[in-house]
Amino acid sequence: MNIEYIAVVIGVILASMTLHEAMHGYMAYFLGDDTAKLQGRLTLNPIKHIDPFLTLILPVVLALAGLPIFGGAKPVPFNPDRVKYDEWGAALVALAGPLTNFLIAFVVFGIFVLCGTPQSGFLSLVLTTTVAVNLGFFVFNMLPLPPLDGSRVLYALAPEFVRRIMETIERYGLIVVLFVVLLGGKLIGTYMLAAINFFVAVFGHIFGVA
Repeated sequence: MNIEYIAVVIGVILASMTLHEAMHGYMAYFLGDDTAKLQGRLTLNPIKHIDPFLTLILPVVLALAGLPIFGGAKPVPFNPDRVKYDEWGAALVALAGPLTNFLIAFVVFGIFVLCGTPQSGFLSLVLTTTVAVNLGFFVFNMLPLPPLDGSRVLYALAPEFVRRIMETIERYGLIVVLFVVLLGGKLIGTYMLAAINFFVAVFGHIFGVA
C-alpha cells in the first residue's frame, strides 16, 4: 500500500461519485423535478457532493485494509411527488447513479483491454482502480436497503405498509449505513467481492479476454 495508490483511489472516488450524484439530479430534472437544480446540485463540482465519511474516510479505510471499496456521497435532493411515473420515476432517479458507475466500469474495462494497456504502471493502476471502485459503488448502492439506491425499486413494488416502514428506516440515513457496515462488514465484503468478480468475468467474456 502506498501514497500513489491512495491518491488514485481518492481521485477515482471523487470523479465517480460526482458523476453518480449528478446523474441522480439530471434524471430527476429530466422527469420534471427541479429541486436539485434549485439547490445547486446539478453540477460536476465534487465539493458540492462530498460527504466526509462516506466519500473519503470509509473508502480510504477499506482501500488500506485491502477490502472491496464502497461508499457514498451527500444525497442529491429530489421530490418524488414531482417526478413523472410516480414510484417508478423515483426508482429511475435512484438507479441513474449506480448505473452510471456500472457504465464507467464497463467502458474503462473495455479501454484497458482494447488499448492493450500494460499490466503494470500508473495508467494500469488508474484504470484497474476505476473499474474496481465503480463496481464497488454499483454493487453496494444496489443493496435494497434504505437509504441506498436499490431500495427505490422496492418502493415501486412494495405494498403501502412496507413503504411506510422503509421511510422510517430511511430517516436515519447515515446511521443505518454505519450499522450495516459495522455489524455486517465481513458478510458485505464477501458478497461484494463475489459480485465484483462476477461482473469482471462478464466484462472479460464480452471483450474476449476470459
